[in-house]
Amino acid sequence: MFSAVSLNIMHQITGLLLQPVVWALLFFLLLALYETGLALGERFGGIQRLLQRGDQALLMEVGKRRIERADLITRIAPMLGLMGTLIPLGPGLAALGDGELTILTTAITVAFDTTVIGLLAGILGFVLGRVRRRWYDKAMAQLTGDA
Repeated sequence: MFSAVSLNIMHQITGLLLQPVVWALLFFLLLALYETGLALGERFGGIQRLLQRGDQALLMEVGKRRIERADLITRIAPMLGLMGTLIPLGPGLAALGDGELTILTTAITVAFDTTVIGLLAGILGFVLGRVRRRWYDKAMAQLTGDA
């Protein structure tokens, strides 16, 4: 079985991860909001300006890069939200065993908050990725004459 030392090391590492996970979640939420602003710019003229240049390679490169960023948000943010859910629950449940309900309440609040933020960022990334795919596919069809 596991020794107390290895379990303690694993617990310490997990405890150290909560703060970076929270910061990463906030980063991905801000990135999703930033990407939403970029998408509005794309929708209301950005893609049209790329089409007017007539450079198919540039249109593909820009579209691919922006879709990949949205896909990254879609995949990573919910995973971070899950990590932010699970990390505080261990100590929270241990506190419940000791009868310390305030620690459990704080742990559950952090768990729910990180879940919601992770899902919100993931939803924004998913919608951005889908919409951008449609916009850039349509632009490519127009540029190649398939529209």
